[in-house]
Amino acid sequence: MSGTGNNSASGPLKGMRVIELAHIMAGPVCGLMLADMGADVIKVEKISTGDDSRRFLPPDINGESAAFMMMNRNKRGVAIDLKQEDGKAVLRRLIKDADVLIENYRHDTMERLGLGYDALKAINPGLIYCEISGFGRTGPYKERGGFDLIAQGMSGLMSITGEAPDRPPVKVGPPVTDITAGILGAMGISAAYASKLQTGLGQRVDTSLFEAGITHTFWQSAIAFATGVAPGPMGSAHPLNAPYQAVKTKDGWLNIGAANQANWLGMLDVIDAQELGEDKRFATNVDRMEHRQELIQALETVFISQTTDSWVRLLNDAGIPASPVLDVMQMHEDAQTLAREMVTEVDHPVAGRVKTLGAPVKFHGTPGGVKRAAPLLGQHSTEVLQEVGYSTDELQVLLDKKVIG
Repeated sequence: MSGTGNNSASGPLKGMRVIELAHIMAGPVCGLMLADMGADVIKVEKISTGDDSRRFLPPDINGESAAFMMMNRNKRGVAIDLKQEDGKAVLRRLIKDADVLIENYRHDTMERLGLGYDALKAINPGLIYCEISGFGRTGPYKERGGFDLIAQGMSGLMSITGEAPDRPPVKVGPPVTDITAGILGAMGISAAYASKLQTGLGQRVDTSLFEAGITHTFWQSAIAFATGVAPGPMGSAHPLNAPYQAVKTKDGWLNIGAANQANWLGMLDVIDAQELGEDKRFATNVDRMEHRQELIQALETVFISQTTDSWVRLLNDAGIPASPVLDVMQMHEDAQTLAREMVTEVDHPVAGRVKTLGAPVKFHGTPGGVKRAAPLLGQHSTEVLQEVGYSTDELQVLLDKKVIG
């Protein structure tokens, strides 16, 4: 799976070369998205230890971190000692022919290394320099470190997540600000790349975990702007529509999406509870939101009579959105997950045949996808450097001096 550069890649970004100087999650998600769309993403790691997520153990597969392999498939790996001047020279050589650099280090780290945007722009005016940080590169918090938990708290997400306002604060289960910041970075890079194709010039792209969290508050921010009141947590319920939440069934939980009047009345027909449609407390969405607790209590007396699967079949056959609440293993095995190729397999040189998540965006004219397992530390160092002009003798010197690994 190595030795092919981006020649085996396909996708709308084929031909884009990306240098990923990023670790853990937000930056690697950004590189992952670009790689899935065909970009040649070269992951540059610390020569001795690599990305910190290599040590996120357990779980592992044959000693290889499952977390690292998930975040870094479709990339080639290079190990460089950026504390050595020769290592910085190697990176500058890589940057000269690159389209994009991604970094998610703390404030001023790249500048202290002499690898900030202004320095690299002088080498490559077309470079798109993407910075993903905790709070962004401007503002009073620009020097603060950022983690998903911190960003979820600061962005308001934890104030609207959980069962009720009187319960302890709860974060969203996955590191949603890390993941979203990476996706926003990939979106920004793609837009800057479109501009570069017209002008030949690159630019800085700057986003953060903080802003990623804020983007998830669209509905709640709309409510706060309109009312002057900060919304609180509502469990699985929707802040603007009802019924739109999980309800108890005979054997578990059912998500129902009867959020508009047509779906509400259609759902009542399916569950044979038309009398609820005649109840003044539930006549309109405004009424249902005002009496949401009574509404759910009334519905659960009906839904608890049958299994989740029975209700899902009946409601979906009638065109009413409904679903079971799946765990992650059940999601992996679901027919739609498999049909959309959201679980796929790749060959790893140590871990063997491993499963990974698929590419979430499908391009029918220029298909991308998952073609390569995550790299071993430094797996493609000599291969990549040969592509930018290093001779065999020069590479041996760099290896002997432990500039590359």
